[in-house]
Amino acid sequence: MAQISNAQDWANINRFKDDNKKISLLTENKDRVVFMGNSITEGWLQYSPDFFSQKAYVNRGIGGQTTPQMLLRFRADVIDLKAKVVVILAGTNDIAGNTGPMTLEEIMNNIKSMSELAKINGIKVILSSVLPAFDYNWKPGMNPNIKIPELNKLIQEYAEKNDHVYLDYFNALTDGNNGMKSVHSADGVHPNKAGYTVMEPLAEKAIALALK
Repeated sequence: MAQISNAQDWANINRFKDDNKKISLLTENKDRVVFMGNSITEGWLQYSPDFFSQKAYVNRGIGGQTTPQMLLRFRADVIDLKAKVVVILAGTNDIAGNTGPMTLEEIMNNIKSMSELAKINGIKVILSSVLPAFDYNWKPGMNPNIKIPELNKLIQEYAEKNDHVYLDYFNALTDGNNGMKSVHSADGVHPNKAGYTVMEPLAEKAIALALK
């Protein structure tokens, strides 16, 4: 059988295929939390592995991903793992245009679809704000300093309207100019250890609220 190339597996559905098979057998854990996201979620595991290994937290972040890619792998990486809670952190790569132009409405539609899939499968939803970024070093001029706050407003409104938990990382990390504090990031987009240290108690508070 021919191997699946990256081009064929556009959403990287096979990235966690083997790991998911192992986790799906551990049905005894009733409070499994899946973190669905991009490089910000993926990097969290590298900077703070104990945050995940010491709890029933599963990291399903893939660097560079956009919301349509996450939506395609949502069943394999969240629903099939029998998650109790999903923490969705998505949207910054859509604004950067990683997989093509995306409007804020289109980004929200994908976030809504993931949320609806979770809800119909009995999974509590935590919708994270997009982290602050004044500009993208790999794609300058996309105005994330303007678009991210606008997207976060839409995410918060949707979360509140649909009884999901809204997890606000933005206001904890912003430098006051819609960028990220330099102490929390080396490149202004991805958190460092100090950034994740700020994020962790916020995530745990949101998870506790979702599990009530």
